[in-house]
Amino acid sequence: MAGHSQFKNIMHRKGRQDAQKSKLFSKLAREITVAAKMGMPDPNMNPRLRLAVNEAKAQSMPKDNIERAIKKAMGGEGENYEEVRYEGYGPGGVAVIVEALTDNRNRTASAVRSYFTKSGGALGETGSVGFMFHHVGEIVYPAKAGSADAILEAAIEAGAEDVQSDDERHVITCGFEDLNEVAKALEAALGEAVSAKAVWRASTTTALDEDKAQSMLKLVDSLEDDDDVQNVYSNFEVSDEVLAKLTAA
Repeated sequence: MAGHSQFKNIMHRKGRQDAQKSKLFSKLAREITVAAKMGMPDPNMNPRLRLAVNEAKAQSMPKDNIERAIKKAMGGEGENYEEVRYEGYGPGGVAVIVEALTDNRNRTASAVRSYFTKSGGALGETGSVGFMFHHVGEIVYPAKAGSADAILEAAIEAGAEDVQSDDERHVITCGFEDLNEVAKALEAALGEAVSAKAVWRASTTTALDEDKAQSMLKLVDSLEDDDDVQNVYSNFEVSDEVLAKLTAA
């Protein structure tokens, strides 16, 4: 395993996800409100809102919270958030992409830059590491949704590009611009997905030793704890031995 998914697994085993539920819901609500403001407040008529609502449901966000976030946009309430993407290098030269929704670019940029600096990395210009990633649609189903062959057949029929299946889940990849249509087609064939969203997937990876990996995890942790940061993607890779040590730490 490589990249940010490793970090997610480590933090899940430490029980951190439950502790961060409130912060997660806040970020999901922000995305829902922004999506609703940019288009129709009806998820069926607004692809971005539909994906945001589905992601919120997948994370067990209460229905009342979802409806409140949509109504907030309809009433013209709340701050006007701007989408910003930051790119830089973390410990060991790891490529990092940070997506944020902010109402104050200066505040967010300053905070993100400080996280990189404290970790021994550096914030770069837009495009400095983006070429090492592919912007794609990622749709996830649990293993119980069907056999690998059945999921593959449904994915091909829906217009997806790739499927990776293991004992826990099926990860379906499609073109970024095709995400909404592919997700809708898969939902009709397989039911509601665990997750359907646009992601940055690394095309190359950077191997890290234990010290650099620990510093990298702290950087990702700091970034994700920031209220303005929505998503963090990186291309680091660590060995199973290092992963085991970090998990036990």
